[in-house]
Amino acid sequence: MATKQQTGVHLWLVLMKAFHAISAHATATLAETGLGDSDFRVLEALLHKGPLPVNTIGPKVHLTPGSISVAVDRLYAKGLVSRVESPEDRRVRVVALTARGRALITRIFREHAEAIERVAATLSEKERAQLTDGLKKIGKYAEALPLPASSG
Repeated sequence: MATKQQTGVHLWLVLMKAFHAISAHATATLAETGLGDSDFRVLEALLHKGPLPVNTIGPKVHLTPGSISVAVDRLYAKGLVSRVESPEDRRVRVVALTARGRALITRIFREHAEAIERVAATLSEKERAQLTDGLKKIGKYAEALPLPASSG
C-alpha cells in the first residue's frame, strides 16, 4: 500500500483539527467557572510563574497590551489578583494571585489538566515525547521564518 505524502498543508489541517477537538475538552472545564479563556490564561501564568509585571504577562498568554490591562482589571475587580507598584520601578505594576485567586485557579487547573490527560491517554510516553519534540521543532522554525508579505 502506498504511503500518502505528508505535505505541509496536510500537516496543518491535521494539527488544526486536533487542536479544535482538544480545545473542546479544555474549554468544557472552564464553562462552569465563569472565567473566560483569557482570564484562565492569566491566572494560570500567575499560578506557575508567580507574581509578574503586567507588561510581562501579555506576551506569555498571547494578549495585547490593551487586552491584558482589561483582563487584569476584570480579575482585580473579582478579587482574584492584586496589583502593586514594583519596588524597583514605580511605573511597573506587579500582578499576583490573591488567596481567593490561588484557590480558584488551583482547582480549575487541576480539572483542566485531568481533562487534557484523558485526551492524551491515547498516546504512549514515547509518542508524547515524539509529538512534543516535533511540535517544538516546527514551532521554533516557524517563529524564525519571515512572515509572507501581505497580498492586500
